[in-house]
Amino acid sequence: MAVRTAYVAFTTAAGLTVAGKLSIPASEAKVPAVVICHGSDGVDGRGEFYRPALNAAGIATLEVDMWAARGTARGAAARPRTPLDTLPDAFAAKAFLAAQPEIDPERIGIMGFSWGAVVSLMCATPRAVQAAGQGAFRAHMANYPVVWAYENVPGLTLAELTGAPILIQCGDADTYDDPDGLDQLMARLPEASRKLITAKTYPGATHGFDRDLPPQTINDPFAHKGQGGPVLMEFSPGAAASSRDACVTFFAANL
Repeated sequence: MAVRTAYVAFTTAAGLTVAGKLSIPASEAKVPAVVICHGSDGVDGRGEFYRPALNAAGIATLEVDMWAARGTARGAAARPRTPLDTLPDAFAAKAFLAAQPEIDPERIGIMGFSWGAVVSLMCATPRAVQAAGQGAFRAHMANYPVVWAYENVPGLTLAELTGAPILIQCGDADTYDDPDGLDQLMARLPEASRKLITAKTYPGATHGFDRDLPPQTINDPFAHKGQGGPVLMEFSPGAAASSRDACVTFFAANL
């Protein structure tokens, strides 16, 4: 399938200019789209791991660079104070997509990794949608979104959701969380929220299991359930392939 790629920029409600890579598959009809939000290490290839599969399924993608907009270096030490500070980037990306003639404005989803996964989940809350002053995303995918934090860290709650479906994927060797951290999160949530969430945990997979780069150990104050410390990120081909398949299936079904 032919794909048109463009490097674009748009302005957030906070006045920041955010750049991104827009990829639109050829189609006679309007196509759905997915906003892709990076992790603390910035645009590092994770979005590109998913993009071709989504485009081949007839879904446009817009991978945004939240760090360049702020003149911020890559890594945990230089990122903004909280992912909530970058929600305007995601909603501005949605508004930009909705204005494109090839995109169906009613079928826009969002996905992210780590920091970007938190962004994706928090965009599924009515409070975030109301603050943005626009419609909700149609579907949300979050890979390893530091699951211990929800219902524990002020401002991070999934107790009330917009009603859009959510896919959360984690590895049981992710040292931000306990091995059963995703199960613990689901148990903390009310039934109405649980019904909207599909939860997948990959055995042996670390944080960043879909990052196709050499293994890397980082230090993050949010790791180890907020105690801080080292986090190994190691590519897991099996988990990454399964995650990509689940991603395409999820958005194809819900956009």
